[in-house]
Amino acid sequence: MADGESSKEATARTLRNAFGNVLSFFILLLIGVLAFSIRLFSVIKYESVIHEFDPYFNYRVTQFLTKNGIYDFWNWFDDRTWYPLGRVIGGTVYPGLTLTAGTLWWLLNSLNIPLSVETVCVFTAPIFSAFASWATYLLTKEVKGTGAGLTAAVLLAMVPSYISRSVAGSYDNEAVAIFALIFTFYLYIKTLNTGSLFYATLNALAYFYMVCSWGGYTFIINLIPMHVLLCIVTGRFSSRLYIAYAPLVVLGTLLAALVPVVGFNAVMTSEHFASFLVFIIIHVVALVYHVKENLSPRMFKVAVTLVVSVGLVVCCAMIAVLIALVASSPTKGWSGRSLSLLDPTYASKYIPIIASVSEHQPPTWPSYFMDINVLAFLVPAGIIACFLPLSDASSFVVLYIVTSVYFSGVMVRLMLVLAPAACIMSGIALSEAFNVLTRSIKFQLPGSSGTSQSRDTSLNTDGEQNDIAKTEKMDETVKERPSKKNRKKEKEPVEKASIRSRIERRLLVLPLESSVIAIILLVLLGAFYVVHCVWAAAEAYSAPSIVLTTYSRDGGLHVFDDFREAYAWLSHNTEVDDKVASWWDYGYQTTAMANRTVIVDNNTWNNTHIATVGTAMSSPEKAAWEIFSSLDVKYVLVVFGGLVGYPSDDINKFLWMVRIGGGVFPHIKEPDYLRDGQYRIDSQATPTMLNCLMYKLSYYRFVETDGKAFDRVRQTEIGKKYFKLTHFEEVFTTHHWMVRIYKLKPPKNRIRGKTKKSKLQKASSTSSSKRSGTGKRNPWH
Repeated sequence: MADGESSKEATARTLRNAFGNVLSFFILLLIGVLAFSIRLFSVIKYESVIHEFDPYFNYRVTQFLTKNGIYDFWNWFDDRTWYPLGRVIGGTVYPGLTLTAGTLWWLLNSLNIPLSVETVCVFTAPIFSAFASWATYLLTKEVKGTGAGLTAAVLLAMVPSYISRSVAGSYDNEAVAIFALIFTFYLYIKTLNTGSLFYATLNALAYFYMVCSWGGYTFIINLIPMHVLLCIVTGRFSSRLYIAYAPLVVLGTLLAALVPVVGFNAVMTSEHFASFLVFIIIHVVALVYHVKENLSPRMFKVAVTLVVSVGLVVCCAMIAVLIALVASSPTKGWSGRSLSLLDPTYASKYIPIIASVSEHQPPTWPSYFMDINVLAFLVPAGIIACFLPLSDASSFVVLYIVTSVYFSGVMVRLMLVLAPAACIMSGIALSEAFNVLTRSIKFQLPGSSGTSQSRDTSLNTDGEQNDIAKTEKMDETVKERPSKKNRKKEKEPVEKASIRSRIERRLLVLPLESSVIAIILLVLLGAFYVVHCVWAAAEAYSAPSIVLTTYSRDGGLHVFDDFREAYAWLSHNTEVDDKVASWWDYGYQTTAMANRTVIVDNNTWNNTHIATVGTAMSSPEKAAWEIFSSLDVKYVLVVFGGLVGYPSDDINKFLWMVRIGGGVFPHIKEPDYLRDGQYRIDSQATPTMLNCLMYKLSYYRFVETDGKAFDRVRQTEIGKKYFKLTHFEEVFTTHHWMVRIYKLKPPKNRIRGKTKKSKLQKASSTSSSKRSGTGKRNPWH
């Protein structure tokens, strides 16, 4: 009879599990559709177009890859950038994004789906957003179960921080890198839970894909060693931990060194040294555990002393070698971006080119609410839930959230790394909360089994004693059946554990009214999160930076397409080999859209070259002309927002040009452009500011627009309204004056009356003037 009931229970449990798995599968499909579709507002509202600045370079590289093949891609020397230096593309880019999109394009065309390269690039980020949501489900499931995994997946599908870098058209490295990051963490936790060498190998391959995709891979190769060291220190070392870590360091480092942009940096830079030191430590600990199992306690003490001594000697030797390797480097082997993370003031002091990027600035408190919204309040609850109970997997996600919170506080761009951790923690918190609240309601509903049981036990100590007594009686009845000894041994621990778990669940029951109110509040909180995410996707993060829009007072939509207008003019009205100078922000777009050679671009690999352009923009007109002429520049492009109120123009960025230029050329001094420490462009501006090239190119003929020359961005009238250009000539200004293009005048046309004369010319002119009896100069000489 009991066997029949247990078999029925097992069958019912199997059916429930099967139904739950099917339901989870369909929910994950819907989450993938949600993650993809919420990122399509930019295509629906505008058009299928590449966004921002860096994506245009990635798009251009993908075009080259699909047209010429992978071998030409690895060996491609691009002579249209960083003139006259050029750039080796194959050895200076993270190829993961380009190879991924190129492979997608090849597969689709192989299936006779003739999509253009641009279309594939536009939709790559939304596709991988769905993959990232599924990877989040797998990771969170390994930590706290299916319910928490589904909740975390749906939160990540909509989180604004991730949407900002993965909308349709945002073809940047993070589009695939966040998926690679989460999937690598999932495989690490999966290996940690199972001890499978198969998953360990997959983990190394996923890490290799992350290295190919983004420079943020150093976060992985430092976070995982930190977790391994934490487990060792807290006495949680196991063979599963060794299998999860050792193959990742060996195989992952070998694979990382195959990526040309990384190369020997995988073993020669300080960002990777922590993984090697922990690799030595885990082998010493593993050897100690192995010796302990095979020796007597007395011999074990002697052996441990020997092993630890040798281990310390090896560690000290390793540290000495590492110190010797990095001692010659002024940054001790760290990259500038890594040092700016460890020391938030480092970039502003020593590397202004890094500090000048807006996404490298520290975030404000409102940006947290904008990018992760209510998740900021759920994260602490998720951290607490991870300690109940604490496991290797839950300790990893706690370490992940702590480190990502720090890095996001240093650099606003790294809010992108915080977003998955916040979604995981919030998913765990919401899942645990709903478990407790729904169980409380279930136990107290009329007619439910939970109600009768809870009434019998009264949810107090007496009830607990009754259950314990029942457990003892059950133990006695099992002992009285000598013919079923084997079955008794199996039943005892299972039945005791199940009854104890029931007791613990009943002790967690909350009042019915409180549970219902709490569920309603959580649902409202989720609804608020959904509304905010949809608004952020539709309004805040969908507008491409190359096409700007604003609403007029009557509600009409006004489009500013000045950037494409300017690039089209350059493409159609200049020679193919003409060189265009601008600030580095616009280099990628100029090369990709205008197909013209640029002096600097967004790669920012040569600080001296960028400082040269910054110096030219900060210098008087004649000195600037000489600098640009030495670089064979024919056109200069500036972005100006004073007429329409566009704040991200070159005048607002000008002080960074001064700082970067002054860092290489000491005659450029920032105080010369400031009046009493204030940056001004009005009548109180300094003469150095009013006479520099950037001021003149931005405000040339500006007084003709309204007669007052009122700058809407700076909210003031400019200081110098009427002036002429002697070394540059205006050749094109867009409809809204947002982009202005100037051409360098040739020497014979720009210098009048100052050409050097030969002695013969001087003598003839003197004699002719004497003969004529007048001393008038020829105005054309």
